[in-house]
Amino acid sequence: MGPPSVHEITQLLRAWSAGDEEALDRLTPLVYRELHRAAQRYMARQQSDHTLQTTALVNEVYLRLVAFKEVSWADRAHFFAVCAQLMRRILTDWARSQQYLKRGKGARHVCFDEALVVSPERGADLVALDEALKALAEVNSRRSQVVELRFYGGLSVEETAGVLKVSPETVMRDWKLAKLWLLREMSGGKRVGA
Repeated sequence: MGPPSVHEITQLLRAWSAGDEEALDRLTPLVYRELHRAAQRYMARQQSDHTLQTTALVNEVYLRLVAFKEVSWADRAHFFAVCAQLMRRILTDWARSQQYLKRGKGARHVCFDEALVVSPERGADLVALDEALKALAEVNSRRSQVVELRFYGGLSVEETAGVLKVSPETVMRDWKLAKLWLLREMSGGKRVGA
């Protein structure tokens, strides 16, 4: 059996939105694999001296998705765009909680598997990236969305273009400019790559 079609996932999402719990049962294994692949692509960019378990990240995204009520899913692209946002929030919240613990302030509850492990330095990077993305969103919302979809969601250029309803060329241009802007922002305004 081949990968699910975009149409099949869209139909199941819409049926789930309409309250069909059986649609959710059929949808789960289809999107779970894709979410896991997206999380794996994200994790492949991390430093080799730590582990962040992709399954724990995907499970947390899934738990938050199931809790959504009355979401009217437009299509597969809309679903994975929301998943990318959730992944970003989860990773950023977790990184912030690790910085909080590192400073000796006590634990804040984060709904993550206890087996999830990431280095404090990488956590600081995630927090800095999140803050830089928020600043970028104020300057150029679409570029911020491109980064979120590609970096956190693992979407291809074509998939990102479909979600944002722009051309792949626009996505590539936004991706390049956003990366430069974020590098400059995260380096404290110093000139990057000169």
